Amino acid sequence: MIRTFRIHEENAAQEFGMACQRLVPWAGQGEEPPFGAMACFLPAGARSAPDCHDQDEVMITLGGRGTVGVGDESAAIDAGTVLVIPRNQTHVVHNSGESNLSWVSMYWPLHEPGTGGEK
Repeated sequence: MIRTFRIHEENAAQEFGMACQRLVPWAGQGEEPPFGAMACFLPAGARSAPDCHDQDEVMITLGGRGTVGVGDESAAIDAGTVLVIPRNQTHVVHNSGESNLSWVSMYWPLHEPGTGGEK
């Protein structure tokens, strides 16, 4: 069965100090996948809440521009940027642009080791 849905801020809920739309797993999905994915939307001038988890993460920037601070480092991001965040590193996203910054984050394993809970 083919399942489709749109990445859009209207489908997001407030998490991590920004709007996040859970993509994987999705409602009604059968067996739990080994990874999770979510779309994130950050307004101009805003910062995400600091986040740190025992999961690796890859961010793919969809639109806008900003910076991501990971530990003591930071990197500029804009549409098309792929950024890797190693597990157990505190990270914060800052939207330095004049429009929404949006990206998709994929993380694995789905649940943090030892917690059974989602990212």
